[in-house]
Amino acid sequence: MAWTRKRRAMARCSLLLLMLPWLVTAGRAAAPGCKIRITSKGLELVKQEGLRFVEQELEHISIPDLHGKEGQFHYNISGVKVTDLQLALSNLHFQPPQHLAFNINNASISLRFRRQILYWFFYDIGSINASAEGVNIRTLLKLSMDNAGRLKISNMSCNASIARMQTGFTGTLRKVYEFLSTFITTGIRFLVNRQICPALHYAGLVQLNSLLDTVSVRSPVDEHISIDYSLLSNPVVSPDTLDLDFKGMFYYQWNETLVNQAVAPVIKETERMVYVAFSEYFFNSAMDAYYRAGVLSKEIAGEEVPKDLEVLLRASFLGSIIMLSPAVVDAPLKLVLQVLAPPLWTIKPSGTSVSVAAVLNISLVPVDHPAIQLSSVTMDAKLSAKMSLRGKALQVQLDLRRFRIYSKQSALESLALFPLQTPLKTLLQLMIMPILNERTKKGVPIPLPEGMDFTKEVVTSHMGFITVGADLHFSKGLREVIEKYQPARPSRLPGPETATPGSNSSLLSSFNTTEPQASLS
Repeated sequence: MAWTRKRRAMARCSLLLLMLPWLVTAGRAAAPGCKIRITSKGLELVKQEGLRFVEQELEHISIPDLHGKEGQFHYNISGVKVTDLQLALSNLHFQPPQHLAFNINNASISLRFRRQILYWFFYDIGSINASAEGVNIRTLLKLSMDNAGRLKISNMSCNASIARMQTGFTGTLRKVYEFLSTFITTGIRFLVNRQICPALHYAGLVQLNSLLDTVSVRSPVDEHISIDYSLLSNPVVSPDTLDLDFKGMFYYQWNETLVNQAVAPVIKETERMVYVAFSEYFFNSAMDAYYRAGVLSKEIAGEEVPKDLEVLLRASFLGSIIMLSPAVVDAPLKLVLQVLAPPLWTIKPSGTSVSVAAVLNISLVPVDHPAIQLSSVTMDAKLSAKMSLRGKALQVQLDLRRFRIYSKQSALESLALFPLQTPLKTLLQLMIMPILNERTKKGVPIPLPEGMDFTKEVVTSHMGFITVGADLHFSKGLREVIEKYQPARPSRLPGPETATPGSNSSLLSSFNTTEPQASLS
């Protein structure tokens, strides 16, 4: 009995040991390959551009007509237009856990509209200039990750209030109906107030989300590979920063996944407007994708082989060549360079290096005959990598630092290959490195909305990742980008219906109540 219990306990222990690696992996959140931090300084620049956008939205709010009667007083207010907007006091700030708060205080809105008034037998028409003073707007935008892994404004609350209205009347009956100004201005005040939040609601949930849609979640880098910039979690907001964790994985085929075992990037700085961090996983996934795509190879044949190198190769393998048929002795040479495994990136505070293992097959290719292999040379190379941001693209400059060749056949053959060390290194520097740098010069796009670019970037290397601190620059205005991508705007935003004579009693009763407020959530 005791032996049975002991065997069961041992079995449970063995099962636990087998499951332990899976439990550790499952309990650990996926580490980001790319991380972006926007600071309060960056948010201040966004506020300046956003304020211009809000002004344009409020200047074009659609205010319905107002008509009805009060005893012998009949009125019709139409053609309400915003003529001026003063948003001097505004604030945009981070609000944990995942919100942006945008507040406008003590603003003023100038209006102009047409009036038609009938009082007993007197009829008058004219225009009215009015101003809404003490306009206060409170909006709260919730930032979330949608099902596709894209950053979205998922919800928005809005509260707007107008402290007072002032009007200036013109026309022959100015003295007659001035005593009714409170009635008219309160009605206009009610309608203007009710239109502010619907306009901002549409601007946030529709127009700004169309701007965020310009950030591609999955997009091609070139004709061979693509990149996955899907968010791994909801944004994390602190009082001073907004942090976004992206998968940051390159892939050859869309259903491929490379396990991220690299150090997660950490951003501690807050001095610049924006910081972007890339882990070793970001770069190694690119190497893995290119390797899977089969493009990490290069063939050099015939006239492409430098003459000096050709002479040296023929001399080095003279013993093998003279044993061949005289008909193929003078056949053209062909060099095939093939990477043996995905190159490995290593990032340290001292800099970034790339380790590459490859094989160089040297052959004669006689016309109308199969190729004759002379040797297979193993090559180890170490490259240095220098990263920079240009506009909205991450660029890399590669340089060959160390290089050695050897033969896996024998130490004696490796010794015989020593004279080829310098010529082959020169071949790599003159023919291979320019091809690599031409590809990396095109850069990889960073997940930033269209119209925003990086400037004054500074790259810092850490253990396992790099950070790039930069400032932001708007190359295009928000309005320009939004109008390019936004869906067709409805002719009229949701709001209060036009008042009619048959419904004026309910409207009049609302005029005499406490100041109404619009709230959307």
